Amino acid sequence: MPVIRLYYRYLEKLVGTDRETILANLPMIGSDIERVEEDHVDVEFFPSRPDLFSVEGVARAMRGYLGIETGLPRYSVTPSGIEFSVDPGLATIRPYLGSAVIRNVKLDEESILSLMGLQEALHWAVGRGRSKVAIGIHDLDAVTPPFRYIAAEKSRAFVPLDFDREMTLDQILDEHPKGRAYAHIVSDFPRYPLIVDARDRVLSFPPIINGELTRVTQETRNLLLDTTGTDERAVATAVYIICTALADTGATVQSVTIGGRECPSLAPSERIVSSDDASALLGVPLDSTALSSLLEKMRYDAGPAGVSHVRVLIPCYRADIMHDWDIFEDAAIAYGYGTFDAEMPRTFTVGAPHPVMAIYAVAREVMSGLGFQEVLPFTLTNERVLATKMQRPLKDSVLRVMHPISEEQTVVRTDLLPLLLEMCQLNRHRELPQRLYAVGDVVGGTQTYPRAACVSTHAAADFSEAYAVADAFCRELDVAVSVEESDDPAFIPGRRGNLVSGGKTVGVFGEIHPAVLNAWELEHPVAAVEIDLTAVPGYPGQQGTP
Repeated sequence: MPVIRLYYRYLEKLVGTDRETILANLPMIGSDIERVEEDHVDVEFFPSRPDLFSVEGVARAMRGYLGIETGLPRYSVTPSGIEFSVDPGLATIRPYLGSAVIRNVKLDEESILSLMGLQEALHWAVGRGRSKVAIGIHDLDAVTPPFRYIAAEKSRAFVPLDFDREMTLDQILDEHPKGRAYAHIVSDFPRYPLIVDARDRVLSFPPIINGELTRVTQETRNLLLDTTGTDERAVATAVYIICTALADTGATVQSVTIGGRECPSLAPSERIVSSDDASALLGVPLDSTALSSLLEKMRYDAGPAGVSHVRVLIPCYRADIMHDWDIFEDAAIAYGYGTFDAEMPRTFTVGAPHPVMAIYAVAREVMSGLGFQEVLPFTLTNERVLATKMQRPLKDSVLRVMHPISEEQTVVRTDLLPLLLEMCQLNRHRELPQRLYAVGDVVGGTQTYPRAACVSTHAAADFSEAYAVADAFCRELDVAVSVEESDDPAFIPGRRGNLVSGGKTVGVFGEIHPAVLNAWELEHPVAAVEIDLTAVPGYPGQQGTP
């Protein structure tokens, strides 16, 4: 989760109270305070609340929670007369565009840091590392409207931010730090997205880097915002959050015409909720008037709509409100978690470890004793990680995500070993040897299976090390195994073996194939083991847990 830096002077100015009051109440609105320094505090908010990823957003919420300014913030939008055209050739590349003009901004060092911090936090939380949404903020007075969002030739050149020379788009991907970091998002396309002005000057190469031409400084007074991406709702969310944050500092928001449509509209959405449902969920008596009062503190416009219902106007920047219960959670925050009456649970049970968790605990103890360090790879991954880079066919039983949020999370993991190699790739710059392990569930079809895997990478890693680790691990977990020749293509022929127990292959070990090492950009040999923990004596029930 992103850590947001809040400077006291700027925060006190926007909230209208002292830092002691703010610090005492920050945890009550859903933040973890990481560090308290002399001139600032670092806080962490959940990814579900990207509107709080700036000083302006936190100040807005805090004013409501403290009762300084309650109810719905009202934002007016006037037409700017500026137009933005979108090239049809972007339909299969990066089709969605959002924009706005923000005038009369007053930027100092702290407000610029807040704005840039908000931009990067949104890239992470809403943009999924810029693949879903990328944000550009420009000095409007440095360019000439109307603007065009085009699919450009790779040979097109401009001066990127923080450089003093022109570079082609391909050169930017190869040489600029931001280009190298985000090249994977666009490198496979025949053309690249580009934003240019009426004089054909480049403002931005989304999602990579802005042009030096439109650098924002403390002298900037008028901004042009562009957000591009592959998800229309996420693009709009980023626009809403940035526009409202700047409007809270006194700036004026103006709309831009995109394909005949004015963007943005900062109007709220409406929902009718039941105060009876809120009372049942929270365990406190709330009529429609009491619920309305609580929601006003959380910056909604709320009022009774009958005896047991409340009409709620939801701010445009609250993209996290998807269910009535999300609103009731805000009511609980406004009520105060510390004011709920504590009571003992109505049922009493005696806890005991699940048998599978007991096996995991032993596996962890053994792996740690063998000198390996535990890592926790993600449950969701993709076909390239599980199959392509491993030289393995994708298993027929792979469970696919119906609506993946990105190309990186499209399936549920079927093995742990590929994810450990991915971890080695991410830590190539760390010292050797690296000896990592993971235990956890993998999924085949609709069944889950417990697995353990480990990798060891250093100059002398080989088959003998993998064999020794596999033998020690199975012996300590009392798994009787024999070794047979393996045909797993992820390993070097002649330096690989299957672990067989009860006539069934329950694991594999050996030295990773050079082609797999190259796919993971690893320079040193890797010895690896993976074993199915259903073979451990005492595993409960049938293999596979629904």
